[in-house]
This record gives sequence, C-alpha cells and structure tokens, in this order.
Amino acid sequence: MQSSSVRYPIALFLGGIAIGVAEFLPVGLLPDIARSLGISIPDAGHLLSSYAIGVVVGAPVLVALGSRMPPKRVLIAFMLLFALFNGLFALASSYPVLVAVRFLAGLPHGAFFALGAIVASRLAPRGQQAAAVAIMFAGLTAANVVFVPVGTYVGHVLSWRLPFAMVSVLALVTAWAIHAQIPAIRALPESGIAATLRHVTAPSFWPFVGISAIGTGGLYAWISYIAPLATEVTGFARSDVGLIMILAGLGMAAGNWLGGWLADRYPALHVVRATLMAMMVSVSLVAAVSQYRAATLALTFVTGAVAFSIIAPLQMLMLEAVPGSKSMASALMQSTSNVGNALGAYLGGLGIALGYGFASPEYIGAALVSIGLLSAFLIRGDREIAACTDPT
Repeated sequence: MQSSSVRYPIALFLGGIAIGVAEFLPVGLLPDIARSLGISIPDAGHLLSSYAIGVVVGAPVLVALGSRMPPKRVLIAFMLLFALFNGLFALASSYPVLVAVRFLAGLPHGAFFALGAIVASRLAPRGQQAAAVAIMFAGLTAANVVFVPVGTYVGHVLSWRLPFAMVSVLALVTAWAIHAQIPAIRALPESGIAATLRHVTAPSFWPFVGISAIGTGGLYAWISYIAPLATEVTGFARSDVGLIMILAGLGMAAGNWLGGWLADRYPALHVVRATLMAMMVSVSLVAAVSQYRAATLALTFVTGAVAFSIIAPLQMLMLEAVPGSKSMASALMQSTSNVGNALGAYLGGLGIALGYGFASPEYIGAALVSIGLLSAFLIRGDREIAACTDPT
C-alpha cells in the first residue's frame, strides 16, 4: 500500500483523535473524577456508560437526519456539537449533569465515524478506499498512544477537567479543517430507512448484533477499569497509569493494522472468530496474573492488540449485512459496538460494587466475549465469501 498517493484530508484524522481522546480519557482519570465528585469508582464508571449510550443513539439517528444533506456540512455540525458538549462537561459541577452532558457528547461520535468513513472512501483513488478509511480510524490509536496519556497526566497534576476543555478546542480545530480541506460532495443516494430496518430486524442479522453489541463488551470491561486494577491490585503508582495507557494504545495501534492485514488475506468471519477466541483468553489472563507487574504490562499490550484487531473484519461483515446503505451500516457498527461499551463498563463496575474485587471486570468481560463468539458461529459460512468480495 502506498499511502502517500492516497488523497486524504487530515481533518478526518484530527476528528478521530478528538473523539478517541474524549472516549478513552476518563478511563485513566476515573479515580480522580470519583474523588473530585465524592462518589465511588463504579458510580464514576457510569460516565463511561452514558457516553456509550449516546453513541448508540446518536449514530443511526444523526446519520439518518443528515442523509440528504451535503456530507461536508454534516461533518462540521457533528464536530461543533462535539466541541460544545465536551466544553460543557469540563465546566459542569454536579454528577447528574455530568452524566447527562456525557450522554450528549456521545451523540455525534458514531455518526462522525460513520459518515467520515464514507467521505474518506469517496475522496480516495480507486483501490485505496480502505487505506483512507484506516487513516481516519488511526486517529483513535494515535489518541491512545499520545494524547490520552498526556491528558491523563495533565488531569492528575492539574485538574481532570482541563483535558476535556482541550478536547473541545481540538474539535473546533477539526471543524475548521473540514471546512478548509474537504470539498463539497453530494449526498450518496442509499436505501431508505424502512428498507434498512427490514435488514437489521431480520433474524439473520441478530448474530452480528451479538458480536458487536455483546462480544466487544470484553474490551470495555477490561479497559474501563484498567486504572484501579493497576493501582489497587498490581500495585502501580497513580503516576504510572499514563504509561500503562500508552502501552495499551500501542497494542491497539498494532491490532488495528493486524486486523486489516488479516481481513485482506483470510475470510473475515474466520478472523472475527479467531479474534474473539484470543480476546476471551487474553482478558481472563489479565485477571489471573494481575498481581504480577511484568505480566500485567505484557498483557496490557496484547489485550489492546487483540481487541482492536476485530475492527476491520467486523466492519466488513457489517457492511455486507446491510446492503444498499453503507453509511447506515457504518452507523450500526458504531452503535452496536458501543452497546458493548456500555455493557462492559456497567457490568464491570457492578462486579466491583458487589465486592468481587477489581479483577472481576475481566472475568465478566470474558463472559461477554464468549457470547459474541457463540454469535459468530451462528453466522452462515456464505457470509465469509460475500464479505471478502466487498472491499468497502
């Protein structure tokens, strides 16, 4: 792949960074937020769940509302909303308001990625659409490798609110960059909402939901409580959490590349099944060796890589499952995966709240992944061939 020849606006990459920071920043700051508000860590974890629910609701709804409008204008609107709500999150003082604003901040998240993926593929030269889309999603991994650790450090040293104000500023910069870099393109005609609903409510589509909405919950049950696990069980200092998040981000970056590489060479459904098996083992091992520093660090990288390697092959399967509506397929991918985010964060926190310890979210995550794996085996084999023949 010669990425230098891909005509790709950096604006979408910046959007990926802003969204990635906003999504994963609370993970490392969860103890700080809880202490600042005088609440428990499981209660603070509800901020993660509320954001995820916002993504679930916002992705299909906002994509549908903007389907007949010029994509450039819609992307700018999404980023302006993202800037507004993250700015309000940095200023809000009460816990109920923070939960509500966090939900609102999640609304444009999935919609931006869904529409951004379509725009990136349309702007790229023929045969390089996947490369352009991958660069946008690389913003998520860049966020985890660089910006989330920096924001975590700033939040520890100064205030957890300051990094969210920075996210708001970055979202405004992204909106300006979209205005400056992305050309005016017409909306792509797609199947209507009624036709799309017929596809997504059919029983044959339910296993896809099982993978994306439940199976991916293993990732979020693990990463949502990685900070208290590292500090309370493994014995790392709070100042080490930023470095641990860098390690997780490097694993995610490697997994993002690995998943795309595997999906280009093997049936996507086979890759999804193998990845879910590896994820189930990985998150279980995280809990089993959580008292050992070296093993915890190694598995932080490995689990991040395994978890993010499912993105590309699962996206291929989802696109094939909703024919005639690629933007809605992308939106459903974002929406259902964030059901997994909400489930993982909520159920993981529930395990802690019930007294099963800070390692309990990993076992809960393994159970969620096992449901996703069962769902993957319920998908008919002919899906593999269809998914592999559709490069977008």
